[in-house]
This record gives sequence, C-alpha cells and structure tokens, in this order.
Amino acid sequence: MHHPDLEVPYAIIVMQLNCRQYSTQGKALIILHGLFGSLSNWGWHSKQLAKTFAVYGLDLRNHGDSPHANALNYRVMADDVREFMRSAGIEECAFIGHSMGGKVAMQLALSHPESLTRLMVVDIAPVAYPPAADGQMDVLAGMEAMEVEALSSRKEAEQRLVATIEDEATRKFVLTNLIRNEDGGYRWRLNLASIRDNYDRLREKPLLGEAFTKPTLFVKGALSNYIQAQNEEEILDLFPRASVKTIMQAGHWLHAERPQAFQKIATDFLLQDEN
Repeated sequence: MHHPDLEVPYAIIVMQLNCRQYSTQGKALIILHGLFGSLSNWGWHSKQLAKTFAVYGLDLRNHGDSPHANALNYRVMADDVREFMRSAGIEECAFIGHSMGGKVAMQLALSHPESLTRLMVVDIAPVAYPPAADGQMDVLAGMEAMEVEALSSRKEAEQRLVATIEDEATRKFVLTNLIRNEDGGYRWRLNLASIRDNYDRLREKPLLGEAFTKPTLFVKGALSNYIQAQNEEEILDLFPRASVKTIMQAGHWLHAERPQAFQKIATDFLLQDEN
C-alpha cells in the first residue's frame, strides 16, 4: 500500500501519553488498546498480569486521556510509545497490543527491535485491510451523527446508537468514550475528526524494517476474520519466530469475551524461557 511517510520529511512532535502503572514488581509489560479503546478496556487483564509483571497501560494519541493531534499513523504512534519508554526509564519490555495497538507494537518491533523483549499481537495481522472491511467507519459515523451536547442521559445515547451500531456489546464499548463536560453536558473524549481524516492510514500495514526475530505470538478469535490463513506467510516473513493461537467461541474482542482463556495464553507466553 502507498506510504506517504516514505516521501515527505518526518517532523511530527511526539505526544506525552496518558499512562496507568499497575505494578512495579517484575519485568516491564506495556499494553496497547485498539481503535476507539483506552487503557481502561484492558483494566482487568492489566491487574491480573500486574501480579507478575510491572504493567503499564497506555492511552494512544487521540484516545482516552491522551492529547489530541491531527497526525495519526503507525509511525507517529510508535514514536509516542518509544518516547513514553524513554521518559519512564524503560530500556526494553514485553508488549501486548490489540488491533490498532497491535499494529503500533508491530511497528515498534520492526523499526526499533531493541525496545522489545517479546511481542503478543491480539487479533490483527501485519497487512493492509480493505476499506470498510471491519465496519469501523459505521461506528465512527454513528458517533459523529449524534448531537452529544443535547443528550440528557447515557441511556438516550445508547438508544440513538442502535440505528448505526446493531451489536449491543459494541455500543457499550463505544459509550466508554462518552464523558461529562465541565458544564454537566456530554462530549466524546476521542478525536473523531483525526480518526476520520486518517482512517485510511490505520488500515495500512506497518512500515517495514528488519524482521523482528524475538519471540512473537499472534492470538486470534475463531469468529474473527482479522487474521486469516493467507496472512501466515507475511507474518513469518516479518516475525520468523511467530506462532498463532486461536481462542474458540470468540471474535475480535476475544480478551473481553473469553478473559480466562486469554489470560492463560498471555501468561504462558510472557513467562516462556527466552531460548
């Protein structure tokens, strides 16, 4: 896919990302959420993993409580994370990244492999996805169409989203981004304009660097189409030590749908010997 980043001078200012540190004991582990998500979506898993690892949950730019910016692509998001690691004094660590966050983690692994000890990618492949293949633009349209300033309650907001977001779980996930204004009204905490303007960038594959040769695990939901059999060759080209595990009876939000199964897979992988 066309990559404008390769053609223009690169001078994007990195963001100071919002972070929650769940623990200080053990090796460092950074968890990155997906599109429309935030670190809070991974709160339960972060607390479970914090029993063993020094877990950091990050809000990526234009999401959660992190700053907003016009630029939104995997190169700048990976640089944001790298800057966070510098400021936190983390030389290298393990990563878990879901969906968009998985592509950010892959970008970091391919461009700065020294920053990662191992990589767990959740239900996303290092490939370019076709437009509207995932229904995310429908979600975005539903959020933009809602006059949030006129809302009287969160229940009203959910009722208005039914027309554009049929799935109840997705509606509730989206509504985690609806917060109160200082005047008591509502607003979206996401930078919807930047997400819309840069959505094609978020469908892209990570910019290629050298292959990442450290332990890598891709975890897919059996009911999800984000990682397909034909992606295996490209995965192994970029991540030659990669393996793929499937969680049955789970879709794209497999960590929420089958939390115990996901937690076991994550813990087993993160505690594996390096050899």
